[in-house]
Amino acid sequence: MENRRIHITGASGAGATTLGRALADALALPHHDTDDYFWAPTVPPYRTLRDPAERLRLMHEMFVPRVDWILSGGLDPWGDELIPLLDLVVFLRTPHEVRMQRLRVREARHFGAEAIGPGGWRHQETEEFIDWASRYEAGDREGRNLARQEAWLARLPCPVLRFDGSRPLSELVTTVCAALDR
Repeated sequence: MENRRIHITGASGAGATTLGRALADALALPHHDTDDYFWAPTVPPYRTLRDPAERLRLMHEMFVPRVDWILSGGLDPWGDELIPLLDLVVFLRTPHEVRMQRLRVREARHFGAEAIGPGGWRHQETEEFIDWASRYEAGDREGRNLARQEAWLARLPCPVLRFDGSRPLSELVTTVCAALDR
């Protein structure tokens, strides 16, 4: 593959960011995550959404013009203008129980176990986020869901690799690297 503009996506907790970072390390490519553009920087984080035009403007300033990059996270529907630039998309489908466990671990690591526990300052937001993320397969909540992502993936002009996101990270990296070499 001449250019390597790779997008890794899936449900929250599927492992897209983790795979993106590991793949970036393996290929010596810059890694970016959509959350860094989707959310305005706030303290505490994840309180204010950026306007889609602002997200795209920042992405164009930071990495889009480059030949090679890895982007993890959700792009649909606001990032459709990036579709023609993608050389490969990796879609991770991870079992629901694994995703929920990963999200709870991630929230505790990010904010602290006490903060997300009952009575903690982040408890309510964490529970609302986990509830939202748990509805991905059902698709009965606003935002990213499986049906919408499948429709988005079906429109892509580039190859799409599909993997179980619960597979070992090293195995996923090796498999994606092998696909890039073809």
